Amino acid sequence: MKAVVRVPGKINLWLEVLGKRPDGYHEVSTLMVPVALFDRLELEPQADGIRLECTHPLVPVDERNLIHRAAEAFFRKTGWRIGLRVRLDKAIPVGAGMGGGSADAAAVLSYLNQMAPRALSAAALHELARSLGADVPFFLLKRPALATGIGDALQPVSGLCRYPLVLIKPPFEVSAAWAYGSLKLTRGGSRIKIDTLLACPHNPASCLENDLEKAVSARYPQIAAIKGWLRRNGAVGALMTGSGPTVFGIFETMDHAAAVEKAARRVWASCWCAVTCTLSEPTV
Repeated sequence: MKAVVRVPGKINLWLEVLGKRPDGYHEVSTLMVPVALFDRLELEPQADGIRLECTHPLVPVDERNLIHRAAEAFFRKTGWRIGLRVRLDKAIPVGAGMGGGSADAAAVLSYLNQMAPRALSAAALHELARSLGADVPFFLLKRPALATGIGDALQPVSGLCRYPLVLIKPPFEVSAAWAYGSLKLTRGGSRIKIDTLLACPHNPASCLENDLEKAVSARYPQIAAIKGWLRRNGAVGALMTGSGPTVFGIFETMDHAAAVEKAARRVWASCWCAVTCTLSEPTV
């Protein structure tokens, strides 16, 4: 059975780092929200092996790709195996902190679980996704969620607004391991509550915090410069998403966001820029 699926990227409306665990991972509290920027995957069985094709020259198409690792992990878990061909058209930028690789892996897991003679339970599929990366379970859920633990314990969230966004990604990548390792202090407890945002969803600015941003911006000043530029151009709030380097600005209207994105392409000519919006309902 051939399938064509679209998988969204994500932003973190906030990211609180609460503490470091004995295993080296960090406990977090973060509101993860899908955005209307989609990778497109064509998936179909083939005679044997895993064949990945991708339109992006920087995306590996061998065992280094999370798509390969997701498929192999599913085959090991279930004891069932087929040949698999995947064609990947990238729209979510590579190394942006927007979860593109995790989204693609989740799409492969969902596809194989539909194809398998004995599907994994939702809990088993979640645990398999978790073993591939903390963000992968979120993309199985396909909706806004408050993520705790290492980012894999998910509480679905309803009632969010559709926020117009301008996204600007500088021409470099940030190591998530370095970003977390550079954090001097952790919060110890969460300050931002989902009820605060839901009580006034049209005013998200007070909830926009990222505990990794200070350390990352100190090393990469362009991030702070982009954030300030977005605010001066009318964003109601701006923040680095995840471990960076992408910065998003939230605007009141799509028309305003589109005008600012057009200007951003001139001012930040070396950066990737896009206008989009958040997705407040489950994606198909």
